Amino acid sequence: MDEFGVALNDLLVNTFNSILRLEEEMLHRISADKLSINELHMLEAVHRQGGEGRSITDLARDLSITLPSVTAAINKLARKGYVIKSRSEQDGRVVIVQLSEEGRRAEAVHRFFHRQMVNRATQGLSQPQKDALLAGLNNLLAFFRSQEEALAQEEKP
Repeated sequence: MDEFGVALNDLLVNTFNSILRLEEEMLHRISADKLSINELHMLEAVHRQGGEGRSITDLARDLSITLPSVTAAINKLARKGYVIKSRSEQDGRVVIVQLSEEGRRAEAVHRFFHRQMVNRATQGLSQPQKDALLAGLNNLLAFFRSQEEALAQEEKP
């Protein structure tokens, strides 16, 4: 790996680790260790539709995880008081999930952290620099997704 590659790799690894540490510390402060990172990201997914709530199926599709995994996570979050489950008025078989007041507070703090992170990362950048940053991160995301797909193909019998 050339000098640029080494520097970029170090920056990506250190950035990823810092984000994880800060999110864990934020979780500790806002929930006294009652929430995990995955649960916080589930709250974020529930919030994406605003106040109207989301179905378990919609959440599973959005997060690319199985229905039983989403159901288990939502049931745990409901027991902890972060979400409210109800049946759809149009189809009683469909469970709709909404954030409770405590869930909204936790999600808002998380969203604020991400907004601060984005603002700091782009502070002082020109539009061409912002475009270059987005292009590089899109390339990185495409790499991760291709690796995930390759692993999923290996797992199929």
